[in-house]
Amino acid sequence: MQFLILARDGTDAAAPLRRQHARAAHLAAVARLQHQGHFVIGGAILDAAGAMIGSAVILEFADRAALDAYLQTDPYVTEQVWQQIEVQPFRVAQLPPPTL
Repeated sequence: MQFLILARDGTDAAAPLRRQHARAAHLAAVARLQHQGHFVIGGAILDAAGAMIGSAVILEFADRAALDAYLQTDPYVTEQVWQQIEVQPFRVAQLPPPTL
């Protein structure tokens, strides 16, 4: 089952520094997810100035409990980067190949 995760960083003055410190570990965790077949797509949510203020990710897990178990280990959660996390069931559209 696929899930859309919209995660917002904290808005306090230390939030960008927390993200910077946890970023390498978070990206390593995402690389493991990709290797395991759980990562569909994801990236940073940006503000108008281009600063990272959150993340949008689509992950695939057997069920919500498995996703929640993973989220509890993600460095952006354990290091308190993500302060608001919304999870919605999701299905990536399967489009037919383009016709020429």
